Amino acid sequence: MKTLIKNGVLVTMNPQREIIRGDLLLEDDRIVSLDPAQAEEIDLCIDARESLVIPGLIQSHVHLCQTLFRGMADDLALLDWLQKRIWPLEASHDSDSMYISALLGCAELLRGGTTAIIDMASVHHTDAVFSAVQQAGIRYLGGKCLMDCGDGVPDSLLENMDEALQESLDLLQRWEGQSGGKIHYAFCPRFAVSCSDRLLRETARLALHYQVPVHTHASENRDEVALVEQERGLPNVVYLNELGLCNPRLVLAHCIHLRDDELSILAESGTHVAHCPSSNLKLGSGIAPVPELLIQGCNISLGADGPPCNNNLDAFMEMRLAALIQKPGHGPQSMPAQQVFEMATLGGARAMGLERETGSLEPGKKADIAVVSLAGWHTRPLNAAGVYSQLVYQARAADVQAVLVDGKLLMQDGRLLHLDEDRLRPAGEISLQRVAHRAGLL
Repeated sequence: MKTLIKNGVLVTMNPQREIIRGDLLLEDDRIVSLDPAQAEEIDLCIDARESLVIPGLIQSHVHLCQTLFRGMADDLALLDWLQKRIWPLEASHDSDSMYISALLGCAELLRGGTTAIIDMASVHHTDAVFSAVQQAGIRYLGGKCLMDCGDGVPDSLLENMDEALQESLDLLQRWEGQSGGKIHYAFCPRFAVSCSDRLLRETARLALHYQVPVHTHASENRDEVALVEQERGLPNVVYLNELGLCNPRLVLAHCIHLRDDELSILAESGTHVAHCPSSNLKLGSGIAPVPELLIQGCNISLGADGPPCNNNLDAFMEMRLAALIQKPGHGPQSMPAQQVFEMATLGGARAMGLERETGSLEPGKKADIAVVSLAGWHTRPLNAAGVYSQLVYQARAADVQAVLVDGKLLMQDGRLLHLDEDRLRPAGEISLQRVAHRAGLL
């Protein structure tokens, strides 16, 4: 299968950060060449005239299990948000509602140019999330959420540690490498507040043994930070480091309230930080010290987090906010658009452990690609020298006209080609009614 994307502006993100006006040739799941000679027979041709051709965007922290709950948990701080809304709702999922929730999330992500994600599922029905991801065709790293303690956690979400970890290992065996190699497993302890010391230690041991990533939250909210220090006797990141979790396999979401020594630990250990600006603002959690983390040498990526704390899965919105929120405190030259776009592409690829496979348009890399139209009034006038500005400050998810993952065209002209959108939308409403009623929130 040979695909030609022609007449576009290629934002390569290669080591030279070249911007090339020309064509992109794909064969099966790989990029073959940039600006190829047009002598070969082409099976599919995509006209990218007046468009930017970019590496597929990568979101390093989302919760597909929460897509159904969009708009159900507004105007709450983190711990109340979890205890009063999200945990009761997650506990009320069934396998079918989980599948629909994950599929709805994937549909929104793909339509907005996101081709790969790091996800945290809920405690139960993780197979349904993997099934939805496989159906959607998105590139995925994630796994079952682990919780074995904590105030306000519904009994049905609290599990025996050994049984929970065994289920994680069973899921790892079933799903690692599925969907043509697009699915990878990660251990997902929720956060220190709901995970015992023993659970976190054993997760660190298993992650090392199986060479599997770990994805969790830390230092998102001041009350959470104080609770961890009160219960465990150490600041959040120091505590995780003492348990052996801080290393290049750890993807740590939020990292807002950090001491100087925690900044150093994250940098020196190679821990990846998933920055979620919209969620951090909506929950009133704060603004992450991203410029300081970058100076230390940390790899920073971007994520929308869950739909109930955002309420979008729009990577373009996250890029814009990631750039803007730092400027009042650090000056207008902080967080330039090119640096932010790197966080949304190569930064995410590094967090997934896939920087050799995706995150840039280079021969030999996976054909994970988005075509972003510049035909809208909000992107005019066209300026070939300002493509990063167009992408970070001007473009919107609705401008994405085509998306390919592993070389397969999944979305074109604003419509998903492999999912029945007309049936999926009402299925979401029906599932929400059932789950919210079960949770006592309707």
